[in-house]
Amino acid sequence: MPYADLTRVVLETDQRQLPRSHAEKYELKTIWYWYPLYCLGGIAFVAFVILTITGILLGFFYVPDGRLEINPTTQNLTNPAWNSMLVIMNEIPFGFIVRGMHHWAAHIMIAAVFLHMCRVYFTGAYKKPRELNWLLGVVLMLITIMFGYSGYLLPANNLSEGAANIGINMTRASPVIGDQLARLLFGDINTLTGVYILRWYWIHVFILPLLGTGLMILHMGLVWLQGVAEPH
Repeated sequence: MPYADLTRVVLETDQRQLPRSHAEKYELKTIWYWYPLYCLGGIAFVAFVILTITGILLGFFYVPDGRLEINPTTQNLTNPAWNSMLVIMNEIPFGFIVRGMHHWAAHIMIAAVFLHMCRVYFTGAYKKPRELNWLLGVVLMLITIMFGYSGYLLPANNLSEGAANIGINMTRASPVIGDQLARLLFGDINTLTGVYILRWYWIHVFILPLLGTGLMILHMGLVWLQGVAEPH
């Protein structure tokens, strides 16, 4: 019907009009209006798919147990989580490659999400009618950061322990519920025990993927409905 076609054209035209953006205001067109920067969301999604596939493969061999034990051969302190990482890296066929793909895809996803948010901000694509999608993007960026942090803890090595101690202190600094939240996430607020590995494993493998996948579907659905905020 002609009226339906007219309504569709008006809506699409209105949705694709952008206010004066930061890129125009500060003469940054040559940077943030560069077309390859409009692929950053897709790059982040591809990295997420790679992370999902490689994470499933790693999950078959990873042991989420950070409790210390004595290695009978070397008489040194170790833990099952770190031992399983050594098995993945040294004994499982292509384990080194799969873990490397997981590691670098995580870096790529975090960088792509951050640059994607920068591109959206500096081109003014977060303004009407895309405010809700901008807020969803902010939440997805926080989830991506939590993905990176939780994955950083899982090898259960010295770096993981240092990151966990920092996380405990930051969590305890939260008002009102700081100590309770730290105990929930790390198992203890005074001494770092291997319990935190299992808890963050569940966060990394079940909770964050569930939240992230749902929000990504909603995010991409809104992009499909509203159209891409194309450069002028």
